[in-house]
Amino acid sequence: MAIDIKHVNTGTNNRITTPTGGKSGATSAPQTASNGGAATKSDSVSITSQAQQLQNVQSKLNDIPEVDSKKVEEIKAAIAEGRYKIDAEKLASNIEQFENELNELS
Repeated sequence: MAIDIKHVNTGTNNRITTPTGGKSGATSAPQTASNGGAATKSDSVSITSQAQQLQNVQSKLNDIPEVDSKKVEEIKAAIAEGRYKIDAEKLASNIEQFENELNELS
C-alpha cells in the first residue's frame, strides 16, 4: 500500500541522520571527517507527527482481533438453544444500506 506523504507538513519533524560512507543521492549538507578533511554525505529521514500518530493507530488496530470470539460463541449458543431470532426487516435494511454504500464508492 503506497502512501503519498509529499504534501503533508505539520511544521514538526523528527530528523534521523545516518552517514552513507560517501554514497550519492542524499541532499543534505556534507560533514567533514577527521581524516584529512574529506567530506562525507549523510542520508536524512523526516517523520512528521502525523506519520507517528498514524503508526501508533496502525499498531493499535493490529492488536485488535478481527473477530470477536466471545460474540461468536454467544451467537452459536443462542442458535443451538433456539433463542436466536432473525429480524428480516432489519436484515433487509442493513443489506440495502451496505449496497448503497458500495455504489457510492464507485
